[in-house]
Amino acid sequence: MKSPLLSLPGAVPAEGRDEGVAAHYGDLFREQRALADGSGLVDLSHRGVVTVTGDDRLAWLHLLLTQHVSDLAPNQATEALILSANGHIEHALYLVDDGTTVWMHAEPETQGELIAYLESMKFFYRVEVADRTEDIAVVHLPAGSIAEVPDGAAVRETAHGRDLFLPRADLESYAAEHGPVAGILAYEALRVEAHRPRLNFETDHRTIPHELGWIGSAVHLQKGCYRGQETVARVHNLGKPPRRLVFLHLDGSEVHLPGHGTPVRLAADGQEGRQLGFITTSARHHELGPIALALVKRNVAVDAELIAGDTAAAQETVVEP
Repeated sequence: MKSPLLSLPGAVPAEGRDEGVAAHYGDLFREQRALADGSGLVDLSHRGVVTVTGDDRLAWLHLLLTQHVSDLAPNQATEALILSANGHIEHALYLVDDGTTVWMHAEPETQGELIAYLESMKFFYRVEVADRTEDIAVVHLPAGSIAEVPDGAAVRETAHGRDLFLPRADLESYAAEHGPVAGILAYEALRVEAHRPRLNFETDHRTIPHELGWIGSAVHLQKGCYRGQETVARVHNLGKPPRRLVFLHLDGSEVHLPGHGTPVRLAADGQEGRQLGFITTSARHHELGPIALALVKRNVAVDAELIAGDTAAAQETVVEP
């Protein structure tokens, strides 16, 4: 869905999976600094919004998700995954229950597949699943923001800020009152800095939660009874994941950032060396310069100098080998 905030002065449309909102509004670093200082907001109205209502909503979701939600308190934010039978990540959900309704947002254009799966698992439970994407927009307020939350709006409050579920019809007026609006590139740069994974960026068809550091934040190890739980328990108790997420400081002299999928190799082996992983997300940070997240083989030494394509990269550990 195309955001009305794309009509604001300086708006440059985002491409790819974030199509529909602005990449930036003319000054990427100014927008980042504003968010880092706790001011402004980010338009996430392209994300899918799904609600679950009914008396059994939390008990039912508890059986399907990797997170412990059966006793989720009202207004307590959490995140959860849906896995395949083999433990591979299929959906990443960001949830809050307001006392009567579970609100969740998911990656753009994934809500249809998500709802189809949820509907297939309803059985005799007293729940109703609804796609609210057309009438509800997600807006992100950074940590430290003092912007007011409209009465009745569901809110996910986390250490990284607040996600508001606003009526889409109110998006323009809310942005005008509580801006400036920052583009998705500023939001993504701060996400990379915080080492936070994102579905379809840090994941591929065989990613398991352990590789990205999602154990704990999105996967509760003391619960079972969800699809893929056997893989989660086996890897946690008996083994190690085959890959691990790393944070990269990229050579700032390069003009172009290495894009998603760019091969990562040992710097000593050069561009003809064996591929050890790939770039998942790269960004330009207002303080750190060019940075990236990458998924590499678990046995890559934590102090190894790497190259992403032809760009030198120094790594920091996100997931321990």
